[in-house]
Amino acid sequence: MLSVPLYNKEAKLVGTTKLDGRVFDGKVNQVLLHQAMVIFAQNKRSGTASTKRRSEVRGGGRRPWRQKGTGRARTGSIRNPIWRGGGVVFGPHPRDYSCSLPKRMKRQALISALNSKVEAKELVVIEGIALDEPKTKRLAQVLSRLEALDRPLIVLCDPDSKVLRASQNLPGVTIRKPQEFNAYDLLRHRKLVIEKEALPSLISRILA
Repeated sequence: MLSVPLYNKEAKLVGTTKLDGRVFDGKVNQVLLHQAMVIFAQNKRSGTASTKRRSEVRGGGRRPWRQKGTGRARTGSIRNPIWRGGGVVFGPHPRDYSCSLPKRMKRQALISALNSKVEAKELVVIEGIALDEPKTKRLAQVLSRLEALDRPLIVLCDPDSKVLRASQNLPGVTIRKPQEFNAYDLLRHRKLVIEKEALPSLISRILA
């Protein structure tokens, strides 16, 4: 069973904590992670981009000039696609980009993402984050001591309102419960800072 250092909010080493081998097995499926990232990003697309076809652009019902005798190229409408203000050929139209990922693949992608954080030494386990007052500066100091100020995902068992308020002005900082994040969230954040008490909830969620 893998053991990782356990820190307090002053970034002092206070011991070690064991990671469940059923989840933290050291295996990273890069192909599955890529597939999951593409699908998660795809599901975030609104699909509202829209352009007008030639038949949908207002005007252009009359020929701009006669077919022959003018010396100019023949044309039937000022709204044809090669004219300024004309319709768009093969332009985007509203569509649904959503795509589903099977439950087992989601679970394996999350496991692979967690193991990738351990492999890259980007997993930080802490005793907890408790602030005396909801100050951004205080939370920034805690994260700076843990070397996790750059885009961290903080997983807390029961996020304190003071910590939540303090994180609002820190760019790239995201706070989640163990049940609220996925592989996409893990990979788009540089560090994973997880509370020791949140580990059992995370394990039970994955193995449920």
